[in-house]
Parts: sequence; structure tokens; C-alpha cells
Amino acid sequence: MSVEYYRKRLIDLRTDVAKEREAKKKDNERYAGYVKNASSPSSKASYRKQKIDHAASHDRRIESLKREIERTRESLARERERAKKK
Repeated sequence: MSVEYYRKRLIDLRTDVAKEREAKKKDNERYAGYVKNASSPSSKASYRKQKIDHAASHDRRIESLKREIERTRESLARERERAKKK
């Protein structure tokens, strides 16, 4: 792999993190509206649980992307070192 590939990969991963954060924000707003407009206590509780579950899912995805960014940074550093030795 080349240095350019890793640089592009970092940009793509950072974009993915931003998109996931935006998706989390939109989901939270949508579920907050559902909770607010729910007619029964059981449906309110159900929407609250769904909101928590979806937020946790987004958080896991964001953490996964952050770990991938770290691995890509390490690979980029190794590639730069390898390029210097040539």
C-alpha cells in the first residue's frame, strides 16, 4: 500500500465518523419526537428503549471507526518509515 492510499483512507474514515455522528443526532431527535407524541405509557417506554439502543449502536460504530483510524495511522507511519529506507 502507498502513503497516498493511507491518507485517503484517513480522510474517508473521518468523513464516516462525521456522518455517523450526524445520523446519531437525527435518530435521537426522531425518537425524542416519538416519545413526546406517544399516547400510552408503554409506547413511550418502548420508544425510550429504542432510542437508547440506537444511540448505543451509533456509539459502537463510532468507536469502531476510531479504532480503524488509529490502525490506519499506524500503517501510514510504517509505510513512511519503509519509504525512507528505500
